[in-house]
Amino acid sequence: MAAVDDLSFDPWDPAFVSDPYPAYAELRERGRVIYFEPTRQWLVPRHADVSALLRDRRLGRTYQHRFTHEDFGRTQPPPEQEPFHTLNDHGMLDLEPPDHTRIRRLVSKAFTPRTVERLKPYVRRLAGELVDRLVREGGGDLLHDVAEPLPVAVIAEMLGIPEADRAPLRPWSADICGMYELNPSEETAAKAVRASVEFSDYLRELIAERRKEPGEDLMSGLIAAHDEGDRLTEQELISTAVLLLNAGHEATVNATVNGWWTLFRHPEQLAALRADHSLVPSAVEELMRYDTPLQLFERWVLDDIEIDGTVVPRGAEIAMLFGSANHDPAVFAEPDRLDLARADNPHISFSAGIHYCIGAPLARIELAASMTALLERAPTLALAAEPRRKPAFVIRGLEGLSVTV
Repeated sequence: MAAVDDLSFDPWDPAFVSDPYPAYAELRERGRVIYFEPTRQWLVPRHADVSALLRDRRLGRTYQHRFTHEDFGRTQPPPEQEPFHTLNDHGMLDLEPPDHTRIRRLVSKAFTPRTVERLKPYVRRLAGELVDRLVREGGGDLLHDVAEPLPVAVIAEMLGIPEADRAPLRPWSADICGMYELNPSEETAAKAVRASVEFSDYLRELIAERRKEPGEDLMSGLIAAHDEGDRLTEQELISTAVLLLNAGHEATVNATVNGWWTLFRHPEQLAALRADHSLVPSAVEELMRYDTPLQLFERWVLDDIEIDGTVVPRGAEIAMLFGSANHDPAVFAEPDRLDLARADNPHISFSAGIHYCIGAPLARIELAASMTALLERAPTLALAAEPRRKPAFVIRGLEGLSVTV
């Protein structure tokens, strides 16, 4: 069993958070599974293992469908965190079959290829309007002016959340997602609980309104959904809406600003993209690989598994390092080189298996739309100031990205 005491893997060190990729290379050299005492997790850094484990049914996002906390050797979450855990534990991201299967089947009706394709004109129009405003202002913050408003508006529009109600969505999401970091503080937990209560209360009122007056939106559709006799409970409705809103924009926002910050640091690649807009689809994939928005994804070990001769016991937690897997030289030629024309790019930024991101096709449309709009309407887009990276490790992003046009 390898340990990381003498390695540079330190998810609370600003220098590591700024550039974790050299430390990942050390981890991949050290072994296929490494125990990390500070979080009591088994780190998995290689692409083949991460890809296989995401599909391994001996692992689960939850264990409560099979075990109590005590049976599993875990402690009950503090009672003051109950609102967060109630909200989180009823969303399909943290459920396993059969509940996961039932909810995903109902939600997937809103994300069919045909439905997502129909959103393209709306997404492109909105991206163009946001970029035009940025150009009129002579520049601004790419995060707040383009990257955030686009996916938030799209998923809110899909769910039927009125425009006047959308301002708190991003702050609520940010506070809730703080709990997905490693060893969150009491202050982080308190913010997440408050946001969970406020977000849930708002959605409960919206659901009541949609029950009285259904619309053409996704929320109305989920309320009415029947599939082989199944339907969502009110808590599942609330948790599903929150998950769609949070997951539906967090990764896209961070992929956008991480991507442009990467492009500004690789002027020859940016010049190639500006010269050939047909590179946009492969550029989206490569930028998500090169600087992965979600660096780590966790699974509980439901039955003992063996990785490279090491038995990881039931009750343990595995941390799959997406950022490391996406830089594995066993899969990607010259993984630390940005190549916007990279053809063979099996990155796992959208996960895999039954928890593969249901909104991945929509995220790709949004990322391509904003990139295309910026290339066409802001052809001289340039960095105005060095950005500050958010201190969080798991969800990788920037505080802002100041640009001129």
